[in-house]
Amino acid sequence: MKAKNNNNINIKNKRASFDYEIIDTLHAGIVLTGTEIKSIREGKAGLADTFCYVYNGEVWVKNMYIAEYSFGSYNNHQTRRDRKLLLTAKEIARLTNTSQTPGFSIIPTRLFLNEKGLAKLAIAIARGKKQYDKRESIKERDDRRAMDRAMKY
Repeated sequence: MKAKNNNNINIKNKRASFDYEIIDTLHAGIVLTGTEIKSIREGKAGLADTFCYVYNGEVWVKNMYIAEYSFGSYNNHQTRRDRKLLLTAKEIARLTNTSQTPGFSIIPTRLFLNEKGLAKLAIAIARGKKQYDKRESIKERDDRRAMDRAMKY
């Protein structure tokens, strides 16, 4: 009997939409070890201060946190190692071109499990926001909250 697939893992990078203006998004697979995927299935991962870079025609994610697996013993992984992303050649070429453009970055926005139970990383091509853009985002969020409160009453 097959075990029930737990697809409710959805780890978000909450600072990404605040610090960056997201231009385009892609979904990439991740090269993981056995204990890393087990920790992700337990929901023990984080995307804070994480970024992607292109090196030798490959895309890598740096500083992504995946907690050590509790039953991993000596086979456990390093928590913040560089991990390779799996993308097509066209997607890598597009990321290479945009990452070389000044002001653009490649940032991970979401880590999730797909319907087959594989870990996927949603990455975005983004442009950093200025301080006044961040203040405008805060103002829009507060206005939306005020309108929602007014609609309830």
